[in-house]
Amino acid sequence: MKKRSIVILSLGLLLVGACKPDKSTDILERSNIIAWCIVPFDANERGPVERAAMLKELGITKLAYDYRARHIPQFRDEIRILEEEGIELSAVWLWVQAMEDNKLDPDSESIVRIVEETGVNTEFWISFPEEFFGDMDDEAKFQKAVKTIRKLDERFRKSGCSIALYNHGAWFGDPENQIRIIEAIGSETIGIVYNFHHAHHEIDKFETLFPKMLPYLTAVNLNGMIKDGQKIVTIGEGEEELNMIRVVTASGYDGPVGILGHTEGEDIRVVLERNLLGLEEIKRDLEKLPEVQ
Repeated sequence: MKKRSIVILSLGLLLVGACKPDKSTDILERSNIIAWCIVPFDANERGPVERAAMLKELGITKLAYDYRARHIPQFRDEIRILEEEGIELSAVWLWVQAMEDNKLDPDSESIVRIVEETGVNTEFWISFPEEFFGDMDDEAKFQKAVKTIRKLDERFRKSGCSIALYNHGAWFGDPENQIRIIEAIGSETIGIVYNFHHAHHEIDKFETLFPKMLPYLTAVNLNGMIKDGQKIVTIGEGEEELNMIRVVTASGYDGPVGILGHTEGEDIRVVLERNLLGLEEIKRDLEKLPEVQ
């Protein structure tokens, strides 16, 4: 994760007043966009070939892969077709339900083995269901998370892959707990992927939380944000995302940003197009705002 050292330097300069935050919207350009949550949520049930063709038509060159068990048999083809079409497999979601003797639950183990066997270098977005920790107290959760993530990091580094901790709610999804886990392990190949759609409860503290995450961020997935409102909202149709994205663009963060296809019963292309249009509106609005001081 070479980007991390650059971001730390940038943040340090900001703190001492050596440079001024840049209100750049470059990170919102189409070439920097990751399509996220588009595999199991597509009402048209596209396969790998159709999905890659759709992304190319939309001008999106990065995909973060999520799945359900029914998609695993297609995953090897997905990797091959993405490579043939020049689309980067930026990340693979991993919902770790169990880990015993260094072996994951069957679905996760199948996905990881395919990545290892194909030799693709990607980032695993790691999260756990609440049941993974059971009724442990916070310190026991911390110790189990550190042990599990450390073992996964050691395994993934052998195949040239990295880890980003995914904020999916509950104890593990708290970014401050994730930072503590990363610092305890001390690995340069572990980061954080921050999802707006799992952060409605953090809207009020986002401006102070984001700088804490910044040195570790490898991706930020955007969403329309309505305080105490529905979870999934088209970008530009919420009430809070403009200010939140403004914090991101002014921070010096220079990694990729994701847009969601996380809706039910819709053609995923239509959902992506809506979010791309909303993102263009956000970019225009950002240009009109004064710089963050």
